This record gives sequence, C-alpha cells and structure tokens, in this order.
Amino acid sequence: MNPTVLIFRTDLLPPSETFIASQAHALRRFAPSFAGLRLIRTGIQLDPCDTVVLTSTDSLRHKLVCRLYLETGFASPRFLRALRHRNPALLHAHFAVDAAAALPLQRELKIPLIVTLHGYDITSAPAALHHLAQGRVFLRRQQELLRRATFFICVSEHIRRQARQRGYPEAKLRTLPIGVDLDFFAPDPLRSRSRDPIVLFVGRLVEKKGCTYLIRAMSLVQDRHPEARLVIVGDGPLMESLQAQARQSIRQFTFLGSQPPTVVRDLMYRASLLAAPSIVASSGDTEGLPINLCEAQAIGLPIVAFRGPGVAEAVVEDETALLTTSANHAELAQAINTLLEDPALAARLAAAGRRRAETHFSLAAQTAHLEDLYTEALA
Repeated sequence: MNPTVLIFRTDLLPPSETFIASQAHALRRFAPSFAGLRLIRTGIQLDPCDTVVLTSTDSLRHKLVCRLYLETGFASPRFLRALRHRNPALLHAHFAVDAAAALPLQRELKIPLIVTLHGYDITSAPAALHHLAQGRVFLRRQQELLRRATFFICVSEHIRRQARQRGYPEAKLRTLPIGVDLDFFAPDPLRSRSRDPIVLFVGRLVEKKGCTYLIRAMSLVQDRHPEARLVIVGDGPLMESLQAQARQSIRQFTFLGSQPPTVVRDLMYRASLLAAPSIVASSGDTEGLPINLCEAQAIGLPIVAFRGPGVAEAVVEDETALLTTSANHAELAQAINTLLEDPALAARLAAAGRRRAETHFSLAAQTAHLEDLYTEALA
C-alpha cells in the first residue's frame, strides 16, 4: 500500500486551483488525501472519502471554530481522529500562509511538512498580509515554519529568489514547477483548424493579472479588427469594476466566470490567442509560474503577455510567445494585432509552445520529481 500524503489547503479547493488537484491525482507512489479547515461548496469537487475538513458549513459557529483553530491551534478530537485514521506519512501544504496554519497539525501528527510556495505568499509585502487574519497568523509563525518545514518547493526560480531574500534557508529550497496534463491539454488539429477571432483571458480577476490593461488594449484592437471578441474566464474581487470598464470601452466581450478545465480547454481550441497581461501588484504580489501559460503552450495556443517575473520562466520570448513592456496596453494591442494578422507566426509559436510544454511542464514528469522529494523527506 502506498504511503498517504495529506494535501493541505485551508479552503478546499478554490475553482482557480485545479493545478493542486491535478498534481495530487497524478501521484503514483503516494496516495493523496485532502485536508483543510472548510470545504468550498462551489469549488473543485473532491472525493468526500479522501477529504477531511474541520468544519462542514459556513455557519457562524463553524466560522468561530475555524478562527479558534487559527489563533490557538486547537482542533476538535473528531478532526484529529479522522486525520490519524488515514495514517499519513507526510503533510504537503500549498502556500506558505496555509502551511503556517497547518503547523499545529504537524505537531500532533509528528510527520514531515513540505510546503509549495506559489506566488502571493512569498512576494506580497508583510503589510499586505497583515490585513488578513490568516496572514497575521502566518507572520507570527513564520520563523517556526522556517524551522519545522523539511522542504520549500518553489514553482519557479523567481519564487526561489524571493524566498531566499526573505530568509528562507537555502538548503531547504527546491525549484519544481507543477506542470500540466499533456494528454488533456493536447493539440487537436481538427478543432483548431478554423479558430475564431477570440482573445482569451484565463485567471483570477485580481490586480496582478492585469486584466484592466487587456481591456484597454482591446479597444485599440477592435478599432482595427471589429470582429475580435474578448472572452474572460475567471472570477475575483475586480469582476464588477472590469465589467463596467468593458461596457464603457469595448464592443464585443464576454465574462464567463469560473469554468471547469473542459470548458477552458474548448475555449483554447477555439481562440486565436491567450493574453496574459500580468503585472507586479501594489502589494508586491507577482506571478510565480502562471499555469494558464503552461496549458496554452501544451495545447498549441499562441500567447501574448507582459514581460515580468514568472512569465519569463513559463514562455520563451519570440519563440512561444510575444512579450511586451509591462503595463503598456498599446504595445499589448500591437502584439495581439500581429497574431491576428499573421497565421504563419501564430502556427510557429503554437508548435514551439507544445515542444516546450513537453520538455519542461509534463505533469507526470514533474510529479515524479515531487515524489522523489517526498521519499527524501521520509528518509
């Protein structure tokens, strides 16, 4: 029987975090079991037999139970019994903030802790984290986390550099992108033969994703290509303001909200390109390694994006993507127009993107490396 690894995320599991579920389900030498404080009813559907949560509803009482746990580390005996029943060998927490919340569980279970650092958790300024209750817990426990974790897995070299600058022990840092399912996100020549003039955006609607710059760029694109349509997949706190901006400045656009991977894949087959105008947010939050860029390359979809941290490690400029100056919507519009008008260039970027995904972002290969780290932690 394979040893069990607890995959910990405070909230299980936001719709935008399919990469966490995909990595867990790709494990072959270890058996995944999800653990967290609460279940997101509208989030990614997880097998209830392999999921343990502290609270089952969003009632006031259960919110207080979660807050008590975060502040004191006290968890109900029922929760701890359910975790012990799985006889876990390892605890793998995603995001440093969540790892700090998981420290009391690690102490109770007496098992190694591995942490994946993704982006905001290592690039946001402490003042920004202090605005969140869980962020304040993280700031109080950060030094303990640095001592107790066996490894910190960085999804890119950019994240590794940020971790080093913030005092994370160099000996505990490992760089390992998560990767994507190359069979699921695979080119389909028949479906991609006649692409629609769709500019696709996939991501959370937060400041660092830069969607506001894409809407400005689309105003210029539609002056030249009136048939071009912006399709935005994702949800977040900026949804309403971005919808208002789009109504005021562009003609053809659609906000689809969060969508399952099958819908995202179908849109990638139909779209002419993926736009990823990520920026450095005012809080300091930056991309770690944008998984949507890895998916687009795997499926053979051309990309336009802003130059910046994380993005530069996901794509190769002028080989798998056209990159422009950060926050410059006019340059972004020009790059979009170039791909809409040059099918040969788009095809060349698409083919190179697939080759890069096969070489660097295979979910199966990257997960095998992760299991090597699990084995090393147990040793």
